Amino acid sequence: MGFFDLFSSSEKKKQEKETLDKGLDRTKQGFFSKITRAVAGKSTIDDDILDNLEEVFLTSDVGVETTLKILDRIQDRVKRDKYVGTEELNNMLCEEITDLLAEDTPTTSSLEDFTVPESHKPHVIMVVGVNGVGKTTTIGKLAFRFKEAGNKVMLGAADTFRAAAVEQLEEWGKRADVPVVKQKLGADPAAVAFDTLSSAKANDIDVVIIDTAGRLHNKKGLMDELTKIRKVMQKVVPDAPHEVLLVLDGSTGQNAFEQARQFVAATEVNELAVTKLDGTAKGGVVIGISDQFKIPVKYIGLGEGISDLQVFHKKEFVESLFGNK
Repeated sequence: MGFFDLFSSSEKKKQEKETLDKGLDRTKQGFFSKITRAVAGKSTIDDDILDNLEEVFLTSDVGVETTLKILDRIQDRVKRDKYVGTEELNNMLCEEITDLLAEDTPTTSSLEDFTVPESHKPHVIMVVGVNGVGKTTTIGKLAFRFKEAGNKVMLGAADTFRAAAVEQLEEWGKRADVPVVKQKLGADPAAVAFDTLSSAKANDIDVVIIDTAGRLHNKKGLMDELTKIRKVMQKVVPDAPHEVLLVLDGSTGQNAFEQARQFVAATEVNELAVTKLDGTAKGGVVIGISDQFKIPVKYIGLGEGISDLQVFHKKEFVESLFGNK
C-alpha cells in the first residue's frame, strides 16, 4: 500500500467517524443529558446514582437484562476500586458496555474492508427482516460497498410476494450498477435463489446477496421457507449461505428486540444490521440486542445515501455514544 493509499484510507476513516458522531447525535444528546442529571450534585457513585442510571438505560431502550448487567459491573468496579468519583463514570460505562457487546465471528470479521475470502466463491449473504426495516435499502448499500471494493456482485429477488420488493431491489441494483435475478410475482423464493447462485457461478461473481420475504405472521411458515431456500442454495454452493444477516430498525426500540427474537428462533442468524440510527434517540437498542442475543452487529445505517452504511466497530460506537475521544 502506497502513501496515497494510506492517506485515502485515513481520510475515509475520519469521514466515517464524523458520520457516526453525527448519526448518533440524537441518541447521544439524550444519553448525555440524562446521565448528567443522574450524577448532578454527587461526588461519589452511590445507590441513588445507580438507580438514576437504571432509568437512563431503560428509557434509552437498552433493555432490562442488559441494564442490570451494566449496573452489576459498575457496582463491582466501585467495590474493587474503593473510591470512584462521578467524573470517571463515563469512561467506566464505556469500558463495561464495550465489553458486553458481542464480538465478530471469524467469518464476518474477514469482510471488514468488503473483500471476499479466497476460500470460497461466490460469497453468499442471505438477508432477513420484516417489511419496512430498511432491508432492501441495506442490500443496495451492501452491494455498492462490495462493488466499490472491487468485487463482482449479484442480487437475488427472493421476496416474490410483494411486487414493490422486486421493483425496489431492481432500483437499488441500478443505483449500485449490479445485476438482479428475478422471476414473476409469486414465484417460489427458493427457485429464485437457485437461479441466482447458478448464474453467479456461471459469471464468476464474487458476492451474492439474496433478499427474502419480510413476513412474521407465521413463524413456522417463515422457518420452513428460509430452510428450503438454504437447502436449495446448497445444491449450487454447498456451504451457502455464509452469512445470514438480520436487518432491524433501530428507531423501533423494544419492537426490534421482539423481531430479533422471532427471527433467531426461525433461522440461524449470525449477524445483525441496525438501520435508521440517524433519525432516532433509541440507539441504545444496539447495546441490548447485541448483548441479549450474542450475535454481533455487523453494519449500522446512518442515512439514506448509498454509501451511508458502516461496518460496526463496538469501541468507536460506544465512545461516540458517550462523546469520548
